[in-house]
Amino acid sequence: MPRSKKFRRARLIVILLAVMLVAGLAGGGWWAADTVRSSFPQVSGTVKVPGMSAPVDVVRDDKGIPQLYADTDADLFRGQGYVQAQDRFWEMDVRRHITAGRLSEMFGSGTVEKDSFLRTMGWRQVAQKEWDTTLSEETKRNLTAYTEGVNAWLAEHPGGAGASVEYALLGAVNSGYTPEKWDPVDSVAWLKAMAWSLSGNMQEEIDRSLLTQNFTTEQIAQLYPDYPYDRNGTIVKTGKVVTDGTYTPGEGATVPAQPGSAAAVTTAQARAVTQQLLGDLSGKMGEMPQLLGPNGQGIGSNSWVVSGANTTTGKPMLANDPHLGPGMPSIWYQMGLHCRAASAACTYDTAGYTFAGMPGVVIGHNKDIAWGFTNLGADVTDLYLEKVTGPDTYLLDGKDVKFTVRKETIKVAGGSDRTITVRTTQDGMPMISDQSSEDQKIGSYAPAGNAAPDRAAGYGVALRWTALVPGKTMDAVFKLDKASDFTTFRAAAQDFAVPAQNLIYADTKGNIGYQAPGLIPVRGKGDGRYPAPGWDSTYAWNANYLPFKSLPYAYNPPEGYIVTANQAVVDDTYKPLLTKDWEYGTRAKEITDQIQSKLKNGGKISLNDMQSMQLDNTSVLAKELVPLLLKVQIDDPYVREAQDLLKDWNYHQDADSAAAAYYNGVWRNLLMLSFGQKFPADLRVEGDCLLVRQKRDNTLPDDALGGAAQAVTECGTRKPSLAQPDGGDRWMEVVRQQLADPKSPWWDYIDSNHQQQHGLDKLLAEALKDARQDLTSRLGKDISTWSWGRLHQLTLQEPTLGTDDSSIASTAVHKLLNRGPYKMSGGSAAVDATGWNAAAGYDVDWIPSMRMVVDLSDFDASRWINVGGASGHTFHPNYNDQTDLWAKGELLPWSYTKDAVTKSGKNTLTLTAG
Repeated sequence: MPRSKKFRRARLIVILLAVMLVAGLAGGGWWAADTVRSSFPQVSGTVKVPGMSAPVDVVRDDKGIPQLYADTDADLFRGQGYVQAQDRFWEMDVRRHITAGRLSEMFGSGTVEKDSFLRTMGWRQVAQKEWDTTLSEETKRNLTAYTEGVNAWLAEHPGGAGASVEYALLGAVNSGYTPEKWDPVDSVAWLKAMAWSLSGNMQEEIDRSLLTQNFTTEQIAQLYPDYPYDRNGTIVKTGKVVTDGTYTPGEGATVPAQPGSAAAVTTAQARAVTQQLLGDLSGKMGEMPQLLGPNGQGIGSNSWVVSGANTTTGKPMLANDPHLGPGMPSIWYQMGLHCRAASAACTYDTAGYTFAGMPGVVIGHNKDIAWGFTNLGADVTDLYLEKVTGPDTYLLDGKDVKFTVRKETIKVAGGSDRTITVRTTQDGMPMISDQSSEDQKIGSYAPAGNAAPDRAAGYGVALRWTALVPGKTMDAVFKLDKASDFTTFRAAAQDFAVPAQNLIYADTKGNIGYQAPGLIPVRGKGDGRYPAPGWDSTYAWNANYLPFKSLPYAYNPPEGYIVTANQAVVDDTYKPLLTKDWEYGTRAKEITDQIQSKLKNGGKISLNDMQSMQLDNTSVLAKELVPLLLKVQIDDPYVREAQDLLKDWNYHQDADSAAAAYYNGVWRNLLMLSFGQKFPADLRVEGDCLLVRQKRDNTLPDDALGGAAQAVTECGTRKPSLAQPDGGDRWMEVVRQQLADPKSPWWDYIDSNHQQQHGLDKLLAEALKDARQDLTSRLGKDISTWSWGRLHQLTLQEPTLGTDDSSIASTAVHKLLNRGPYKMSGGSAAVDATGWNAAAGYDVDWIPSMRMVVDLSDFDASRWINVGGASGHTFHPNYNDQTDLWAKGELLPWSYTKDAVTKSGKNTLTLTAG
């Protein structure tokens, strides 16, 4: 829809406003400074908050991190809502519009596709159903109190006036926007965003299907190799699922008391809900708001716990650093929630990380236990090929069945309403291919089996996903915050439905543990790697999901430590299917090796050791690849000069390392030559244009240009965050396996003269040459000035107004809201996982979103850091005051006890009854 002159004029006003703000702040202009500072929260004195039964003290340290003290649970969460709104309400407001599919009400026509995606998924409706039918009364009381606190703050800022600079910017293009009151369901819906970004292998299903355009299923299997169980191991020693379905841990582990069993969730229950909620998706994965990071690409995180027998303190230590997409403000919010005295009316004493807009603490510790998360990666999404037989029918078991059809209306600021039509199957699965050209290609190319109906113009594609079944994850958060031992910890984990996570545990009595929770489907036929035939009901999910008692866990394993870094949880002797698409265990093996090295000959692990292990930036594959690169005979002194950088390199990817820069340049070009050249446009990054010849069949041709077929120019269409080959853990395993065969067809490539070449040695020489040219163009001819940090940079962007595709994007707005770039150490599949997509460039798109190390012998000795800061207000002293420390790998002291909090406190605000 063309923008009006009025809109364009308003956009110019916004740009001028941003320029004036930036210039005014830089020069001390009173108007600009007053505009910005008026939104800063009050952090001392007294504020009246309606509903408070007694005063709540909010103690902030010099980083603005709040620690709350109250006499009742209701007052504690009421205070949490008020304080989070003080710091982050713009972020909270945008998030609830995302999860409800209502972004266009704020930002206009540019977000209609995003709203279509989310409205048809029905995140908000599922959250409402959870509120209505599944959540406990205690959880609902806590959410209600939190909501009252948010709305108390909002009442002080009617219409968003003075709430933040972003509202001033938005008002220039959408003057009619007024924030609505907060609702408890707004908080619950955020869990669906977590689940989407951590939802397993949906992207892998899509990619495998699109690869069938060029390759056989056997060749695709080489690009998705089996997990290396022997080399990289599993999280727990695989136990057994006995006759009654109960999991028994592997040899040597302690068996604790079992939590009470929960009622099974049935397909019938899911069907009743999802038929109301599921809708059509846009199918354009790159257009989806990336709240936690690009879906499916390099999802990672590290956590490990070491028993007291192996530490210098004699008590366990626990480390965690979830890897998520970067942004401003930080995705995490640090805080403490403390009852002044434990009682029946006040039951919480916890501190850690949560999300703005959600009560409780998600990751952290209380007075008895500590816990951390990494993504389990369970396959909880399945694509189904559907044979569409008419406008409103599809084939199922030989009969035509009617779709359920509904319409959704999207309100658009400054424009006309948009109405979308949604078709769902009788199981409530949305036909995602209705509006997505990519998903239409899935239907055209995905393997369908010999007994499939006539493909004709292709099949439709439907999606099934566990997060659209109402669950109790919000209950689990509050139960974790109060858990006191492994039994109550597991009882909390039992309610953690989505996203499925690896939960690690330690307690002050010296115990350590692990639990795999989550709503995991039980399939009929099929393993979830490729789209299943929807016309055959034997491929449907079974009536019951995998019972919690069957899920793997460990308690005080004989090794004395547990490492979770997205590797396989168990080996393939564990019969219930969790997934076929594990991460490949590179980080987990590196962490495990470091722990074992430090424990060698009776050594002990200190808190400093735990912190330093988080900063390990070793490139593990470089240890195998660099010796091969150094053996390549290079005649050109210009290229040989760069090759020599790899001599005596220690494989550390430090920001100031020239060798790390060149190695990663070689790695990127190796991937482009061996794999990227051969991939269909649907997987290559947009703008990556290649001269190709049309292929006559789905095999790797002798001539990578396809023999004598006609040459055409073919440009990539993928968003950078999802393009392939991305160079992550899987690609390192692919290359490692292919290195064993120097004549592998994957080493065939087209050189810069458009000539066909064969063999590993030639390809490595070409990658060395191309990387020299690539880095020269980016960093200059003088290799003494090269460094990995100059290539590998992080920019923290505000995700709504601070991006290039924002409706009010401008350089001035970027300077106002964004921070960076920062020169980064680390890399993909390193423990210090500053991930980057090799298909798109070197910029950082995944980061350790926070780091924490918990000392169970003295919680006040624990340490933590966030990427940005506590505040969501640009130019506030706590907006990004932790970023430089985080980038250097430093951690802050983490006060927990009242004495420590008081000693580190800088400001105290008291919230009193209104």
